[in-house]
Amino acid sequence: MSEQVPQQTPSTPDSGASSAEFRGRVEKLLGDILGLMGFPARLDMKDGADGSLSVALHFEPAPPPGVEVGRRSQVVDSLQFLLNKMLHRPGADRRWVMLGAGVHPEPRQRREPQAAAAQASAPAAPAPAAPRAAAAQAPAPAPAKGGQRGAQASAAKAAPASKGEGDERSVTVEEDAALKAAVRALAEKSGSLGRFYAIAAMKLEDRARVLTSVEGVGGVRVSAEGEGRNRRVVFTPDKPAPLPKRSMLPDDDEDDFDA
Repeated sequence: MSEQVPQQTPSTPDSGASSAEFRGRVEKLLGDILGLMGFPARLDMKDGADGSLSVALHFEPAPPPGVEVGRRSQVVDSLQFLLNKMLHRPGADRRWVMLGAGVHPEPRQRREPQAAAAQASAPAAPAPAAPRAAAAQAPAPAPAKGGQRGAQASAAKAAPASKGEGDERSVTVEEDAALKAAVRALAEKSGSLGRFYAIAAMKLEDRARVLTSVEGVGGVRVSAEGEGRNRRVVFTPDKPAPLPKRSMLPDDDEDDFDA
């Protein structure tokens, strides 16, 4: 006859032990991160009303650059984001940790679900009827002469002209001696070798300086092409020359190509 051994249920830690363990993890991670940053701090922790853990960072002797006592900063926000990512694993219970520089941060403001749902479902306010009546009484505009094509032509004339080469030509800028010498040498090289060149990522004033500096250089036409960020200064030779079948850079060794 065998004796029955009573089964033992696993004991679960109480909330106090869990909170103390969580605070220990927070203190350990924050200490390691701040130590690696080179800005150690004394940690003052307290439980928030919303269940979060509030931590005031008292930096010793001084806070990092960009951090002011009592004010939010990108450094503290980034540190808070990193800390919560390291503390919480997927599928585990989460307890938010909030950081403040020198003081405890303000508690997070949460929107009530009922208030948010009521605000989302609220009907939009009707538009005033007076403008509608005025629009209904206003006579329709007369069709442009020539039908749809005439309307399109009128709209094209009314639309402002896009930024083109005339913008650079009309800008008055001071001369840059170094830039002038460089672009004139490039223009002369383009005309003598028959090569196409382009200079991109320049401001409007710099493009104007380039167009002004290359005036008088023969054998090449320099213009500004493209729109927005893709606008560039293009050097177009009067007599383009075809590229050789195998071109090499000046510093390349011919033996490297025979391998």
